[in-house]
Amino acid sequence: MAAEVMYTIHFYVLFLLLTVRFSSSFIGNGENYRRNVSLELNPGLNSSLKPLPPGVDLLHVRALGKNNTLHYLLCSQGAPALLLVHTSSASSKVEVDWPAFLVQNTTGSLKVTPESSVLYSNALVFTRLWEYDDVNDTADPEHLPPSSFFQPYELQNFTWDDLNKTLDPTAHTALLCGRDASESFSNGSLCLKFSAFDAEGRDQGWPSLLHNANSSQLRVGLDGVLPRSNRSRFSLELQVVGGTQPMSRVDVLRSIDDEYTPSIFKVSQWVSSPVNSTSPVLGYAQWKPVAYRRPSPVFEDATPCRHSTPVPIAQLPPSGLVLAYFGGERQTSGLNMTFSIAGDPFYNTTNYLSWTVLVGLGSPPVDSFSPLVLVIMAVGLGTPLLIILLGGVCVCVRKNRLQPQVYQPIN
Repeated sequence: MAAEVMYTIHFYVLFLLLTVRFSSSFIGNGENYRRNVSLELNPGLNSSLKPLPPGVDLLHVRALGKNNTLHYLLCSQGAPALLLVHTSSASSKVEVDWPAFLVQNTTGSLKVTPESSVLYSNALVFTRLWEYDDVNDTADPEHLPPSSFFQPYELQNFTWDDLNKTLDPTAHTALLCGRDASESFSNGSLCLKFSAFDAEGRDQGWPSLLHNANSSQLRVGLDGVLPRSNRSRFSLELQVVGGTQPMSRVDVLRSIDDEYTPSIFKVSQWVSSPVNSTSPVLGYAQWKPVAYRRPSPVFEDATPCRHSTPVPIAQLPPSGLVLAYFGGERQTSGLNMTFSIAGDPFYNTTNYLSWTVLVGLGSPPVDSFSPLVLVIMAVGLGTPLLIILLGGVCVCVRKNRLQPQVYQPIN
């Protein structure tokens, strides 16, 4: 019986070791697809043209695959926008008619050629920053009277810094910071930190979104802005413009694993897909419903956020990039991202907010269970099994010992 107990223990230990090994290899392999990423500021602009107006820049990021290319274009002309274009050609390129592009009302002044190679395109535009006086601490702007809202900050009217000063071709990042002309932004700014990726990985800072070679990231930071009341909260208005399949719905996925984003068990995905729900997703904007009140947050600095239902919008957003590429007749939808919930500290406690969104092609990356969670599950399921087995062995041993001795008759 002792041997059976030892065999049971050995089996349990082997089970745990195999679980750890399997889960680690499963998580570690991930998506091995890689792209060659390069950054270019103001493509095609030469010295013979007039200098660009202050605060106008066009960042072109080229992510080259084996037989296709992703083009990301981040532009600060008008409302800041990120355009994603997927082509079936490894030699596709961006062409800008700069004199027409700077007029801001000329369609077709920005193209990705050959145009026949374009498979998918979509643009995410940051249009307004709403501020409201949350007198009753409900954090519910949809049910507040209009008098609770201050005049919104129109991001198309912001003055944006020179992207050339923050461009990092090695890290594939750029920081776009802007400010309003009002006193509220005298020492504050709204910044968009753009990151492009050449392979699968995870951002170091919370919310640590999982990315791959088909995605890019924007981290929105509201820093040092003077609130217009002691109970101010903020909402950010987003709009998307697409081709034949715009982003029309937001899916919310749930998980039991919060290892990378503590206390957050959901992820929201604003997806572009055909009417048939069984068809694959073409593109997306993905985020976790959390914002942070400090640049280097601890657990207490997290604040939940929520989105409104996407609604169709009759006109294009005020973005020079969108008009230059898409023209005037494209489907547009928008939603509001509201930060904080009832009972959370107001903006003036830290004068800082950050929120992160992933923008990419195809189906959004999905977090699988981490090795730690899989081991915990294995222990949780394996320990009761081990107790049952050991209990059964002990009962058999005890029953065998208590069985009366039977003597054989002597001939």
